[in-house]
Amino acid sequence: MDAASLHLDKRHTRQVRPAARLIVLNKARQKEVLPSPEELISLICAVAREQDRNAFAQLFAYFAPRIKSFLLRSGLADSVAEEVTQEVMIAVWQKASYFDPGKAGASTWVFTIARNQRIDRLRRTQSRTADNILDPSDEPDMPPSGEDITITAEREEGVRKALASLPSDQATIVRLSFFAEKPHAEIARELGIPLGTVKSRVRLALNRLRTLLDNNI
Repeated sequence: MDAASLHLDKRHTRQVRPAARLIVLNKARQKEVLPSPEELISLICAVAREQDRNAFAQLFAYFAPRIKSFLLRSGLADSVAEEVTQEVMIAVWQKASYFDPGKAGASTWVFTIARNQRIDRLRRTQSRTADNILDPSDEPDMPPSGEDITITAEREEGVRKALASLPSDQATIVRLSFFAEKPHAEIARELGIPLGTVKSRVRLALNRLRTLLDNNI
């Protein structure tokens, strides 16, 4: 190798090594910016208190790819996993006010929603198959737009205000039944009251909520 070639090789080496170091540093920075469990809790609380879109965007960026990977590993097709991921994140936006950091961490709460949405999707699919429903007009729903999320959030705010006006015993049962998605029998065991009482309070609460929401339209 002549001197000129050696000089070019050294120059090339000097150019490549900083770039390699930069890639390593960038990867390190990416790891550093991942939110901690405490930060994830704060983001969910910000969405609950203020409908903070920036906080929701950070939650979406962190959880959406992880939820989709979980759904793919569970056997859902890519397109279905994408749809369910969108549904999960909308549920996170809608139900943020019901997140209780004293009972579960942010990831546990979000992935519980993901598992429930996955089960619901599988049940709907199995039901269509069992009933042999073949409708050519059936098409996959488009992913929700930002406007859809905003409208849903406004409706959720109306429900939240209506819930606040319910007696505490009725509000508790509504939250457990519709937001924690617990069966009536499980609620009865958890609260230590008869199953009939649970059903009665649900009926009273729904009638009251319907009246309040109709008056606000």
